[in-house]
Amino acid sequence: MNDPLERERAHLSSSRSALRAMRADVESLDIKDVTANWVNAAVLQSQIEDRITALADLAHTPLFFGRLDYLHAPGAEQAEGAEGEQFYIGRRHVHDADGDPMVIDWRAPVSQPFYRASKKQPMDVRLRRRFGYTGGELTAYEDEDLTDAAGDEQASRLLQSEIERPRVGPMRDIVATIQPEQDEIVRAGIGGSVCVQGAPGTGKTAVGLHRVAYLLYAHRERLARTGTLVIGPNRSFLQYIEQVLPALGELNVAQATVDDLVAHVEVRGTDTAAAARIKGDARMAEVLRRAVRSGVTMPVEPVVVVRGSRRWRVPAYEVEEMARELLSRDIRYGAAREALPRRIAHAVLVRMEEAGEAPDDRVQDAVARNAAVKAAVKTIWPQVDPAKLVLRLLSEAEFLAEHAEGILDAEEQAEILWAKPARGVKSAKWSAADAVLVDEAADLVARTPSLGHVVLDEAQDLSPMQYRAVGRRCTTGSATILGDLAQGTTPWATSSWPEALTHLGKPEATVEELTMGFRVPREVIAYASRLLPTIAPGLAEATSVREAAGDFAVRAVEPSELDAAVLAACVSALTKEGSIGLIAADARIAALADVLTAAGLPFLSPGEETSADARLTLVPATLAKGLEYDYVVLDEPSAVVSGEPDERTGLRRLYVALTRAVSGLTVVHAMPLPEQLG
Repeated sequence: MNDPLERERAHLSSSRSALRAMRADVESLDIKDVTANWVNAAVLQSQIEDRITALADLAHTPLFFGRLDYLHAPGAEQAEGAEGEQFYIGRRHVHDADGDPMVIDWRAPVSQPFYRASKKQPMDVRLRRRFGYTGGELTAYEDEDLTDAAGDEQASRLLQSEIERPRVGPMRDIVATIQPEQDEIVRAGIGGSVCVQGAPGTGKTAVGLHRVAYLLYAHRERLARTGTLVIGPNRSFLQYIEQVLPALGELNVAQATVDDLVAHVEVRGTDTAAAARIKGDARMAEVLRRAVRSGVTMPVEPVVVVRGSRRWRVPAYEVEEMARELLSRDIRYGAAREALPRRIAHAVLVRMEEAGEAPDDRVQDAVARNAAVKAAVKTIWPQVDPAKLVLRLLSEAEFLAEHAEGILDAEEQAEILWAKPARGVKSAKWSAADAVLVDEAADLVARTPSLGHVVLDEAQDLSPMQYRAVGRRCTTGSATILGDLAQGTTPWATSSWPEALTHLGKPEATVEELTMGFRVPREVIAYASRLLPTIAPGLAEATSVREAAGDFAVRAVEPSELDAAVLAACVSALTKEGSIGLIAADARIAALADVLTAAGLPFLSPGEETSADARLTLVPATLAKGLEYDYVVLDEPSAVVSGEPDERTGLRRLYVALTRAVSGLTVVHAMPLPEQLG
């Protein structure tokens, strides 16, 4: 035990034993005599099962990755003679049989200096130790003396090797490699929203996920009541990131796409780019607001309520005043409809009191449910079905023209009208943009429930109406917005974060920019950045902290040799360790699949988990966003560009494809490269 490495291995072994004991304690709990009924028993048993799952010892996941040796006991920095303490920093808290900590959760305040301490600001830390692992076994350690203020800051080799570790399987957490600027975002308070503009490889997605884990640690009870949600661009992306939070012990975070959130109708149709852009425009919110309220009709007859031998009359002008007052308050349509019968009932009670009666709340409730009152409300304030309302807007030119007057011009109205009106909601060929309109209409009728915190990734691709749909899910909570303006690949991609945040309902959100890259090799990011002046003028170019330049090659071949050259590049990449992504324009995927199959090379689809036997993934360019591979083979860049409706979108799609590589990139092309690449 005189060997420091052996002592650390012994602590790891003891910590794993302690974690198993913690789990065994939970598994042995007997709840038969502590629950009053079967409902309580079911809830408690579910919580116990979640706790057992959270305490699982993942064999290939290091239990701790660092150690802090403090100069003084925390909270006793000024106390003379106070002894320093030693803390192991890991993914979760582990304590021994006496309750003393063996591993400290990375989210605890005492762990913060592990990420932020430096020789200039040591934060009372004497020594920071990082650990290196191979297959779950502790194999190395590296010390950093923070008391030597005159010494130079040295890059951590273990940190560098962890960043460059081959990526096989789903996305990993970055808890061992969080940088100071990332940590500030992760630990930002729950009261405010944060927008992270991050260049490729800066870890913005991981930062957002770790922020959720931190908020659940710091505000567990609050978020247990209000809920958390991670929103990604597509199912492949969600499958790729789904293991990050469970690895940190967080199991109760929902994941969805924007399409999942607005799934009020079955999407079976598509829009033209022009129609989708108009339907996604924020102006459509006012068109829908007008349409929802268009059914309100002012009364022409009084409301007469019969109770026993008495008849109580509320004149039409008085009921009209009630309806107009509710309209002026701009409350939800459904809430106003529920309020109107109570307003009418109150007017009846006033007349009863004036006549010498003494009605109570039960009488008011009875009057509100009176057949005459219900009939009047049905006529004045009819129920609105959101899907039927949008169906009518998109099917009837006159109805659309009435409510879009002064908002959409005639050409825009003609663009979004269905060429062939549907017979009903179920038979209609709804598009994804139509579903968002239905969601907006549904919120105008009844308030959408709000969550405690929402993470929105790849946010640059959302339309204003989609931003509004997401914003409705966190009106009373906070949000973490993640994206890169240079990677906006939809015709309606946002041009600025202040504009997007306004549509989201979070104009006060802080915008943070990450430009220090950890994933993409230096030569690769420099090559891709040649596109920035065209696709995102003024955006800061990303830099890479990677010491290795990375494997990088651009190969021009004859058209007849393209398939063979791409196949050869994949075979060459497979001789190296790690995952391989073959990225190509969507129109080329079928042909490349045939080439790989004929060569006997097994391949996966995006989102499928790589393994030792299947490390090659065939990736359509439209699904590449957010994914990463150790080695990328990019087929025919010009085809990626021409596969989009306009050049800017195509070049942005190419920028995404070029920046998926962690260790190496090979570009194979037969057509001339886009001139922006030089």
